[in-house]
Amino acid sequence: MLLEVRDLTVCYEKAVALRSVSLHVAEGEVVTIIGANGAGKSTVLKVLSGLWPSASGEVYFDGRKIDGMQPYDIIRFGLVHIPEGRRLFPYLNVLQNLQLGASLRKDKDGIRHDLEWVFDRFPILHARRNQKAGSLSGGEQMMLAIGRGLMAKPRLLLMDEPSLGLSPLMVAEVAHIIEAINEARVSVLLVEQNVFLAMKVARRGYLLEVGQVVLGGDIEEFRDNDMVRRGYLGE
Repeated sequence: MLLEVRDLTVCYEKAVALRSVSLHVAEGEVVTIIGANGAGKSTVLKVLSGLWPSASGEVYFDGRKIDGMQPYDIIRFGLVHIPEGRRLFPYLNVLQNLQLGASLRKDKDGIRHDLEWVFDRFPILHARRNQKAGSLSGGEQMMLAIGRGLMAKPRLLLMDEPSLGLSPLMVAEVAHIIEAINEARVSVLLVEQNVFLAMKVARRGYLLEVGQVVLGGDIEEFRDNDMVRRGYLGE
């Protein structure tokens, strides 16, 4: 198993944000976490990437226990987090943002190859490579955030609300991008409020409500579940 989360409990001061959450991602999978605002979806990703401590539970990545490790060590193992809101360096240009994504790597030939792959996949980033990231459109910033994450050479990419604030046309492009990333042998754990997008690209999913997993299984099970259909698919 590439990622295994066991009985994860997380607190913000005295409030319990996650309670005994367990989930897993196998090599080559796209898995989604869906749920309402405040359900704890982003908190899961923050704990996995070392940005927030857990109160209890364990996180294993490729058999290695990583809970409590520093984010820069977790990235070196191949677990990379693209946060909600993109979090680019707005006063640096596109190329500099991409290069920062590879800042922990030493393989110059590999970095050059991956930069070419990103530019091939996102031609607009090549055209805008000398433009400041803060001046890009929302869709272009999303592409840059994903490209920067890929420059870290992930084995598992954590994606937090990549479709947030995008037009329907760009949301469709996000789906194509996730599929292309997965075809490049990168596993994906996707947090997404756009349930239609999540169910289009994922093989399995987890439904989080008030910090607890209330449903987990194949996407077909989600489509057939009355709670999901009424609460998240508008049926």
